[in-house]
Amino acid sequence: MDKKAVSTFIKIKGCLLVQREKFSSRLGFVLISSGCAIGLGNVWRFPYITGQYGGAAFVLIYLFFLLILGLPIMVMEFSVGRASQKSAARSFHELEPKGSKWHLYSYGAMLGNYMLMMFYTTVGGWMLIYFLKMARGEFTGQSPEAVEDIFGGVLANPAQMCFWMVFVVLLGFGICSLGLRNGVEKITKVMMSCLLMIMISLVIRAVTLPGAAEGLRFYLLPDFGRMADQGIMSVVSAAMGQAFFTLSLGIGAMAIFGSYIGKERSLTGESINITVLDTIVALMSGLIIFPACSAFGRDPGQGPGLVFVTLPNIFNQMPMGRFFGALFFAFMSCAALSTIIAVFENILSFAMDLWGWSRKKAALVNVAAIILLSIPCVLGFNVWSGFQPLGAGSNIQDLEDFIVSNNLLPLGSLVYLLFCTSRYGWGWDNFIKEADAGNGLKFPKAIRFYVTYILPLIVLVIFFQGYNDKFHLWERFMSLFR
Repeated sequence: MDKKAVSTFIKIKGCLLVQREKFSSRLGFVLISSGCAIGLGNVWRFPYITGQYGGAAFVLIYLFFLLILGLPIMVMEFSVGRASQKSAARSFHELEPKGSKWHLYSYGAMLGNYMLMMFYTTVGGWMLIYFLKMARGEFTGQSPEAVEDIFGGVLANPAQMCFWMVFVVLLGFGICSLGLRNGVEKITKVMMSCLLMIMISLVIRAVTLPGAAEGLRFYLLPDFGRMADQGIMSVVSAAMGQAFFTLSLGIGAMAIFGSYIGKERSLTGESINITVLDTIVALMSGLIIFPACSAFGRDPGQGPGLVFVTLPNIFNQMPMGRFFGALFFAFMSCAALSTIIAVFENILSFAMDLWGWSRKKAALVNVAAIILLSIPCVLGFNVWSGFQPLGAGSNIQDLEDFIVSNNLLPLGSLVYLLFCTSRYGWGWDNFIKEADAGNGLKFPKAIRFYVTYILPLIVLVIFFQGYNDKFHLWERFMSLFR
């Protein structure tokens, strides 16, 4: 064999020996996947939505929909990832029937991940800003009006927001560039452990505050009369939406972690573990916020201002409030960063799967790309605040969030559903074979009719409900007949 032939053989053999990275442990897979699901939707949106829609009765309905909506789609997304051994950029190419066009959704999945990071990096920066402000005591002794002005000052300062957005991007991609095991898995394990320990400390402090009992009753004892006052259909719709969006399904953000695990464990059991951990964090965030709001006479249903205005005011009045406030925003920072790192890992995998780039090259290119793409969100609160794409009072972040949350997530989930159940896609038999491979709980075959025909309709209802909530389409339609 001549030198050229030997060289070619070595190259070919080297390619054959290259294997996709795998998690070092089952715990790593569960924690990182949970880190992707556990984000600001759990610790920011969940408490104020619960406050708006009646407390414990809403929580029960939310848990029901989490089981029947989120869990089946999560199993399907993991199955597509594990069977294809690819990210969403190439997974449909690998599994689709020859000549079909399912792979076109790969562009939607990639767009969803990039668009999510276009505003999530800015919000992650807010959490770090508030952690430092709280730790330095900048809120101590401030009036409620002054606390509100501090947040307004943050939004009005593009240089400060840009600095912390860039810091978050560099930190996230820096961790991902170290590799799956040595970077993403190792750091996320530490971060998630810190998140849970901080939460436990904050729960203990909140529930032992004088006057916390009323908040606990509101949160833990169902009052269906209060739910009826809000409108049963409104509460059900809000619970469906929160259960659906909390797990970050539909853009392949979970599928990538399916591609990193072996077939030792069934995917239904693992999905339940992740959903349970995600739910525990959401429920514990309520155990922090509702007792604290009750103890100091604050409204827990105030929307986004709950985190940046109401809670700093509460910590101001609380014994050792500066310490516990800093802990809270450290917890919020961990929640934001765990999602950012998980989605960055997905973004890196796009470049590695599509073009064969090294992990470090993909990280360098995407650092520049994400920073540039994130700048409009930063400027939308100040320099470009006159641009109100969704009506008066809206901004660029609202538009980006609407595109992801109300379009790409539900429509992407619908694609995964149809792909895994339709004979024109990957198909039910292939899905069940992959989902059930390994030890553990198997996917219940008895719900085939439900996931094939009913669940897609529910997803469509959520999709149209999102448009109705945003643009009041039903009211406008009915007004035509008045």
